[in-house]
Amino acid sequence: MASERFARWAARTEATLERLLPDPADAPSRLHAAMRHATLGGGKRMRPLLVYAAGTALGAGEQALDAPAAAVELVHAYSLVHDDLPAMDDDDLRRGQPTVHVAFDEATAILAGDALQTLAFSTLAAADAPAALRIDWVRTLADASGVAGMCGGQALDIDATGRAQSLAQLQRMHALKTGALIRAAVRMGALGGGADAATLAQLDAFATSLGLAFQVRDDLLDIEASSEQLGKTAGKDVAQAKSTYPALLGIAGARTKLEELADDMRTALGPLGAGAAALAALGDMAVRRTH
Repeated sequence: MASERFARWAARTEATLERLLPDPADAPSRLHAAMRHATLGGGKRMRPLLVYAAGTALGAGEQALDAPAAAVELVHAYSLVHDDLPAMDDDDLRRGQPTVHVAFDEATAILAGDALQTLAFSTLAAADAPAALRIDWVRTLADASGVAGMCGGQALDIDATGRAQSLAQLQRMHALKTGALIRAAVRMGALGGGADAATLAQLDAFATSLGLAFQVRDDLLDIEASSEQLGKTAGKDVAQAKSTYPALLGIAGARTKLEELADDMRTALGPLGAGAAALAALGDMAVRRTH
């Protein structure tokens, strides 16, 4: 069953992260503790699950996917630490616990984010994989993390705060801020499974729709769910006057958009047959999730 595989993959991710993260008993202990606070014991682990689902669909062994799965989660964790800072979203709750700058301090949070990001790339560089594959993994994750990906999307988000965006502008922003790392996770898994160009294109189409669906659902949850359900502060988008899919399309329109994206994901995975069942289940989880 998909749920059993997801539990196993999440456990593998946690074990790999536990092994990679520095011991808080060692100096600088405060920084090490902050890195672990940001990374361990929480989150949906959606991005590592996508690495495993895409890779195993193409015949890769789980052990061969441990490094890229952990690396993409380390980058995701770093991005959340920095996103929560007072200079960004200024949030005090993440994954049901105090954000890193609240639990520690701002300087430690900045350093923890920096250290998590560099750990991601050192993990890929040291992975037990052919050099060409390691380079492809590094390039994929770097492209998704920088100005053409997550950082660029965050800059667009900051620029747009307090002013209206068009639907096209909103989709571009989220394709970079949220979608790029999701696409990278799927691609890194597929590369680990030796995907050809046609398969990579199919999976990229799936991941593009998944990334957008994840954000549309996130926008709906920001309105419909409580902070306790989300594990982060609810209602932030409205409070900051941000453009969202419900704001531009209406709640009913956003739900319709979500169903259209679910259809797009199914279409993209169709040529891959039964082997893509885990990816399909993750797509469905993104559309139906309640937190």
